[in-house]
Amino acid sequence: MKKLIVITGASSGFGAAMARLFNANEYPLLLLGRRIEKIEALDLKGEVMIRHADVTNQEELAKAIREAEAKYGATDLLVNNAGVMLLGNVWKQSSKEWQTMLDTNVMGVLNGMQIVLPEMKKNHHGTIINISSIAGFKAFQNHAAYVASKFGVHGLNETVRQEVSGDNVRVMLVAPGAAETELLTHVTDDHALTEYEEWKQSMGGITLDPKHVAETVKFMYEMPQEVNIREVDIAATLQDN
Repeated sequence: MKKLIVITGASSGFGAAMARLFNANEYPLLLLGRRIEKIEALDLKGEVMIRHADVTNQEELAKAIREAEAKYGATDLLVNNAGVMLLGNVWKQSSKEWQTMLDTNVMGVLNGMQIVLPEMKKNHHGTIINISSIAGFKAFQNHAAYVASKFGVHGLNETVRQEVSGDNVRVMLVAPGAAETELLTHVTDDHALTEYEEWKQSMGGITLDPKHVAETVKFMYEMPQEVNIREVDIAATLQDN
C-alpha cells in the first residue's frame, strides 16, 4: 500500500506538476495551498485531499496534515514546495517583500519539517524534500532577499539532514533553475522584471518545464529508504549560470 505524500504550494508550477504525477501513480495525496480552487481545477482522481493552508501559519498547516494522516496514515513524504520570489534591489525594495519571502521560503519550510519529523523519527522512516533554487548557492542580480532566503533553505536542509540521518529519515533538496512557473506574477519591480525577461530571452525564451522537476522528485523519493540523494541541481541546458 502506498503511503501519504504531502505537497505544499500545490496550486501551480512545480507543486501542480508533482500533484499530477504522483496522482497518476496512485499515491494518497494531501495537496495544500492558498488557492484551493486552482488545485481543484487539476481534476485529480482517487485518494486526494485538498486543504487551504498558508505555510507561515503552523497551526493551520498542522491541522491539515493531521486530518490527512487520520485518513491515510503517517506522512511518508513531505514536499516543502511553497515559495515566493519577489525581485528587487536592496536599496529600494520594500522590507515587507523581504519579510514575505523569509516567512514563506524559510519559516514555511521549518514549520512543515517540525510538524512531520517527530513521527518520522519515531517510525525510523520518512522523507522530506525541500524545493529550493539555484539561487540557494549562487547570486543573481535583483534577487538579494530571495537569494538570502534560499541560501537559508540550503543551510537548514543540510543541518537537519545530519540531525535525523541516524533515525533513517531522509532530508533532500532540489534546486531548480529558471522555470515556467507563476513566481514572476507577483514581482512589483518593473525594471527587475524587464531585466529578467531579457535574460530569459538570452536562453531562447524557454526555461525549465516543471514536469521535469516533478519527475526528479519522484525518482529521489522512490529510491530505497537507505539511499538519500542529498541534493539535485536541475536547470534548462541553455541556462549558463
